[in-house]
Amino acid sequence: MKLPNIPCLIVAALLSVSFVAEAADAKTDKKKYPLTTCLVSDEKLGGDMGDAFIHKHAGKEVQLCCKSCLKDFNKSPAKFMKKLADAEKKAAK
Repeated sequence: MKLPNIPCLIVAALLSVSFVAEAADAKTDKKKYPLTTCLVSDEKLGGDMGDAFIHKHAGKEVQLCCKSCLKDFNKSPAKFMKKLADAEKKAAK
């Protein structure tokens, strides 16, 4: 009787745990994001344009309705980051 390849089983188990953890983190991140509209255009996120465009600015997740809003975001990031911070404060109450 041949024994199963133990190192392969361990690697497979670790990979499956990793994917489950990533999926859980993704769900948690979506719950934490305080806005349902684009920071730039105020269009609904995940609307007619498809999934939100996710951008990292100064280590913080920013969700935009589409990639083309990134150009406007980059013109005044401080203004939009303040808007996000205000929404986070409001959501925390």
